[in-house]
Amino acid sequence: MSTTTPTLPGGTWTLGDMTVTRFGYGAMQLAGPGVLGPPADRDGALAVLREVVQLGITHVDTAGAYGPWITNGLIREALHPYPDSLHVITKAGATRDEQGGWPVARRPEQLRAQVQGDLESLGLDALDLVHLRLGNGQGRHQESLAEAFETMAELQQEGLVRHLGLTNVTAEQVDEAQAIAPIVSVQNMYNLAYRDDDELIDRLAAQGIAYVPWFPLGGFSPLQSEALTAVAERLGATTISVALAWLLQRSPNILLIPGTSSIAHLRQNVAGAGLVLGPEDVAELDRIGGRPVVSPG
Repeated sequence: MSTTTPTLPGGTWTLGDMTVTRFGYGAMQLAGPGVLGPPADRDGALAVLREVVQLGITHVDTAGAYGPWITNGLIREALHPYPDSLHVITKAGATRDEQGGWPVARRPEQLRAQVQGDLESLGLDALDLVHLRLGNGQGRHQESLAEAFETMAELQQEGLVRHLGLTNVTAEQVDEAQAIAPIVSVQNMYNLAYRDDDELIDRLAAQGIAYVPWFPLGGFSPLQSEALTAVAERLGATTISVALAWLLQRSPNILLIPGTSSIAHLRQNVAGAGLVLGPEDVAELDRIGGRPVVSPG
């Protein structure tokens, strides 16, 4: 455990009636290979989760499909009873099969079963925030979410879910959901190189809605760019630090949930994200994803 609590980079953001640190933690990597089965080092996984709280991080992202149910069980074992400041955030809309796939599971009865499973495995009476997962393992699809999101809204009205979010969605699906019930966050793939949601991020920021990038460091294929390497070398920093710092500076509504199964890497991520990028650094990094560079003023 750390002996001191560092200042977390990025400050805080408000999700509904919850104030969270912009730097969070994603628990996906605590499961076994392929996000299936238990971790090789169970004690190490529990230690990482306890370090998350020790560092002052106040939101942990998980899903019943991770394992399945493995990360939820680890979170409960490590942290229950949960500190009042800690918010465990989950997802519904997909399960796992024996081949490691992520079959869609968005029928009303399936969503109810997933939420109930999260409640039981995490030891909670209500879930702080649940993201409805759209699309599939291949990405986003332009399809109606009405029936599934109406079910999530019913679960919220029943007091089983406090706040609603969306993941793996298009801008049009965000509009469709907002016509049914309020959302407090969107989780989509986004990083320095993958910038499809630039306009959506800005729109959500104007509405006070959080945007949470998954694969912020490129996912299973780490980000590689001559510009990223050049900026990192100029600043005497790691490419991971630069990529995380860029996300925090990209927009105030971006929340980070980088995952790791190592306490050392967790601490490095937290420290690295506090890197301050200058205007020239940001302009050089912006060009990686083709975002237009706009001069201040």
